[in-house]
Parts: sequence; structure tokens; C-alpha cells
Amino acid sequence: MNKNQHIYWAKVEHGEWSLYIAATEKGLAFVGSNHHPIDELAQWAARRKPGYVLVQDAARLAPYAKEIIEYLQGERQQFSVAHDLSGTPFQQAVWQALQQIPYGQTASYSDIAAHINNSAAVRAVGAAIGANPLLLTIPCHRVVGKDGKLTGYRGGLPMKTELLKLEKTSVKRSAVHV
Repeated sequence: MNKNQHIYWAKVEHGEWSLYIAATEKGLAFVGSNHHPIDELAQWAARRKPGYVLVQDAARLAPYAKEIIEYLQGERQQFSVAHDLSGTPFQQAVWQALQQIPYGQTASYSDIAAHINNSAAVRAVGAAIGANPLLLTIPCHRVVGKDGKLTGYRGGLPMKTELLKLEKTSVKRSAVHV
């Protein structure tokens, strides 16, 4: 099998965080939920990349892991690594909009729908966000209900809460050091 049919994976562990990440030759393709088993990655690969073979390769994933750890330490606000995102044009538009939400801030599903010029598509926006394979790096954790309450998240609400807290703490800490 040629290497273009491989999904390389590694486990990233930092403090209380433990998650699986995966990449293809094109870039980061999957970031898993905190403390979820590798089955989450295997199921995603079977659905989204049928025919690909999972290959453990921590060295190949090191640049991705480095940026994720920097983020988890509150030292990185944006990711620079390449992505390999497969999705419909609508999903792609939603995922692009998610990347426009500033670090440490939140937006509602309605805000995202308006951003992509489809205000009536709030439920579809929610579905596209739920299909986001790149937790952390495509910041779907920054999307909340219109009333500001936390809503569903593939990684679970405790993970979403921790990510939002991490970002708010980092923003406050950087404001003090300015």
C-alpha cells in the first residue's frame, strides 16, 4: 500500500490531557477527545478515510503534538500546521468561520450561520460543528448557545469547559504581562 493511504497517529499527553491525533501526508486530520480510547480515532478513520491504514508514528506527528502542547500550556493562540479536512462545502465554510472566532472569546451558532451568510441554517451549522474532526485546532469549543450557555461538544462538556477556562486564563495572564 502506498504511503498516501496511511493515517499516522500518536498519543499526546500533557498534564491532565491525553488525546490521540492523526495526520495524512497532507496534514493534521484528526484531534481526539480528552481521555477517549483510540477507538474514537479508529471509528473516525473507518467512516471518513475508508481504505486507509492507521500507522503509529510519534516522530511524524511531533510538529502537530508540539503545537497542541503549546496550546494546552496557554502559549499558543493559533495553529500553523497544515490540515487535511474532508467535508462538504457547507462544512468547510462552517469550519473556516470557526477559525475566525478570536482566542478566548465565544460565538453562538446563530453568529456562525450569519458569518457564512446563511442565517436560517443554525441547525445545519450545529451538525457541521459536530462533524469537526479537529478539536482544539478548529475551535468548535468556542461556540455556545445564543443565551451564552454551553452546548454539546464531541469531547464532552467537561472538556469544552476546560478549554474555555484555559483560554480565558491565558488571555488574562498575557494582558498582565503586556
